[in-house]
Amino acid sequence: MINKLCIIGIGLIGGSLARALRDAGQAREIIGYGRSIGNLQQAVELGVIDRAEVSLPDAVRGADMIVLAVPVGNMADILNTLGPVLPDDSVVTDVGSVKGSVITAARAALGSRFTHFVPGHPLAGTEQSGVAASLPDLFQRRRVILTPEADTDTDALMHVRAMWEAAGAEVVSLTATDHDRILAVSSHLPHMLAYCLVDMVVRHDDYRAIMENSAGSFSDATRVAASDPVMWRDICLANRDALLHALRQYHTDLGALVKAIEKGDGKWLVNTFTRAKHARDGLNKKF
Repeated sequence: MINKLCIIGIGLIGGSLARALRDAGQAREIIGYGRSIGNLQQAVELGVIDRAEVSLPDAVRGADMIVLAVPVGNMADILNTLGPVLPDDSVVTDVGSVKGSVITAARAALGSRFTHFVPGHPLAGTEQSGVAASLPDLFQRRRVILTPEADTDTDALMHVRAMWEAAGAEVVSLTATDHDRILAVSSHLPHMLAYCLVDMVVRHDDYRAIMENSAGSFSDATRVAASDPVMWRDICLANRDALLHALRQYHTDLGALVKAIEKGDGKWLVNTFTRAKHARDGLNKKF
């Protein structure tokens, strides 16, 4: 049971976590902090949080669990502000989709209290944003990755794990390096491809005809291009090296596809498509 939960950033992820823990009866009081008065008022009206604060020291005072649910690009500023006012007994975690840069910022900002910081990343979300898009079951049967460091406090890690399990998630642990390398391929790269595909289409002279005649495959492949551009700019920059490696690998494979089509190499096409289909069919069975 969390006595006082403070969520910094009441959007899709922060709001959904608040809803999930409220439904599970695992948080006695939920406080929201943010810079948008309108969004905070809406969160209170929707019953997502008990009350809102626009002062970070007031928001975290007495909190035993603090969740940083802000974009990766804002994480360092929030941590720097949090460091001097962090309560002695608080556990801090985050939901950022890049872990290396967040850990570096947390070490610098929290000093000796870094041991009570548990880096985390829920593999859940939609292309929607804002507290109105939050869902109490967003994390049900979804994976949350924790990336504790060697000096992470064991009790703090246990509390964060228990929080996510109460929200319905499956919790696993990875190193920050492995997390950023894997997510560059499984999440960040698909977003880049979706953005580039839509941008390519809208720059066609006949893009309206293309869009009007697009089928389900175009919608499926580009759904995430509706995500927040600023958030994804920050992710690109924060995970630059791993993402560039994934993009270059994809560029090489795409070049091989171009050559196969140019040469009319049907065998290469069938082999590649069959290998991909078998892998995707296995993914369908998993989910």
